Amino acid sequence: MATKSPAVEVGAGEHTVRISNPDRVYFPELGLTKIDLANYYLSVGDGIVRALRERPCMLHRFPEGLAGDKVHQKRVPHGAPPWLQTVRVTFPRYNRHADELCVGGLGEVVWAVQMSTVEFHPWNSRRADVERPDEWRIDLDPMPECGFGTVRRVANVAHEVLDELGIAGYPKTSGGRGLHIYVRIKPDYGFGDVRRAALAFAREVERRAPDEVTTTWWRKDRDPRALFVDYNQNARDHTIASAYSVRGNRRGTVSTPIRWDEVDTVEPDDFTLLTVPARFAELGDLHAGIDDVAHDLRPLLEWAERDEKTGLEGPADPDAGA
Repeated sequence: MATKSPAVEVGAGEHTVRISNPDRVYFPELGLTKIDLANYYLSVGDGIVRALRERPCMLHRFPEGLAGDKVHQKRVPHGAPPWLQTVRVTFPRYNRHADELCVGGLGEVVWAVQMSTVEFHPWNSRRADVERPDEWRIDLDPMPECGFGTVRRVANVAHEVLDELGIAGYPKTSGGRGLHIYVRIKPDYGFGDVRRAALAFAREVERRAPDEVTTTWWRKDRDPRALFVDYNQNARDHTIASAYSVRGNRRGTVSTPIRWDEVDTVEPDDFTLLTVPARFAELGDLHAGIDDVAHDLRPLLEWAERDEKTGLEGPADPDAGA
């Protein structure tokens, strides 16, 4: 019978976190363990904290490593340390609420790893007003037969549109087959308006690359060779992996910030638990300036009003299923 490895204590910012069973293998093909995962997050500390700071966060946990089942956890469990920050969010449709993790520093990140968290999926709003997003997320989501070359080309089109709007976009790999672009926005609007703005932007990208881009809502109706600009990732309680989040796959990929001049050469599997620490040590956090300017969504909402006046529908019900 295998014995558990003794717990170790890890310094994480202002706190010390006890990591139980540190030698449990999480990524068998890479030979990486729970303590390796904790050390990865410590190595990108400034970046992961910036990506998660003050945001309600869903945790994707793998209590038995990747060989076991994945658990999507919103509620912080009883018995969490008293210093752990949380924020209460409500779910009106179900008449429920949850006290979700709300990262204030590295302590919360490493505590989550102790709780077998691999992936961090934050909201695009912060605890000061969880109903008003301050982050607009452009998700370039390739359909099954869409190659990464198409993702690159569409990312450049999106960059072109953002430049014309005078908006700074911060790209990152998704850790899968797509790319994400994040934009800091003024928290002046609710989730519905942010989704309307995101759809208007997606439609402009589609107009410029009609043979490669789709904004069709129902998945069954999309061309399998197209790239879907998934505006629905801006819906309330819809989350995607943060910058520097490890993904729960056998390759140990990481959703990694990149420069715009890297878009044409980056490969989806370039960035992993094994490669990102050295990159971070060399380049620092490429999203370090994301909070410098918050942009106004009014120009995009004017596009949305224009589109709706021509008969184009607004965003579909986010819970209807795409």
